[in-house]
Amino acid sequence: MNTTTELERLRFNMIEQQIRPWDVLDFDILALLGNIRREDYVPAAHRALSFFDMEIPLGSQPGQVMLSPKVEARMLQDLKIQPHETVLEIGTGSGFMAALLANRAAQVLTLEIDPQLAATAEQNLRTNGVHNVEVRVADGSKPLPSGPTFDVIVLSGSVARVPQNLLGSLKTGGRLAAIVGDEPVMRAHFITRVSEGQWDTVQPWDTMAPRLLGFPEPSRFNF
Repeated sequence: MNTTTELERLRFNMIEQQIRPWDVLDFDILALLGNIRREDYVPAAHRALSFFDMEIPLGSQPGQVMLSPKVEARMLQDLKIQPHETVLEIGTGSGFMAALLANRAAQVLTLEIDPQLAATAEQNLRTNGVHNVEVRVADGSKPLPSGPTFDVIVLSGSVARVPQNLLGSLKTGGRLAAIVGDEPVMRAHFITRVSEGQWDTVQPWDTMAPRLLGFPEPSRFNF
């Protein structure tokens, strides 16, 4: 069994050897990753992998994973979440990203399509004292109530195309973060609602991530 000293060494190495080299240099984000215990959100069978640069399996279906630490950290940094803001996360998984988001924001709503994962995530969050997150069993690909509702929307997994229905749920100044594309090339998209009908998109880095369940795939024609 890992001792507290060994866990802290592994956590330190994760931050210094994986996350910092991926241009995550915001001191507050690095401190947050040092304080929130990632291993508390990892299934017991995979806890030894908590600090590895890899996706950790969570459920029985492909794509049900925790994203790698560096991807979670970079998305969190680049969103620049403010303390008064509300966040929607699509793809709760184990609840770890929701815990990070909750530390930065006023309130987080996180949607998980798998009821068992949602229940586990809710237990993980409560056990670790995170109370400003609502976990809801729902398919994040389905339309949300109309109107600008959130300051930030985060997709914790990849999609083939930016979900246009989610953009309408952003307030003016709100940001959506998603990993978009197909293997072997995907890019992080950060889309800001500048004003009604006006959007600003940047694609600052490449990565790979499993698909979020429920989101449509483009048709592929074979001739």
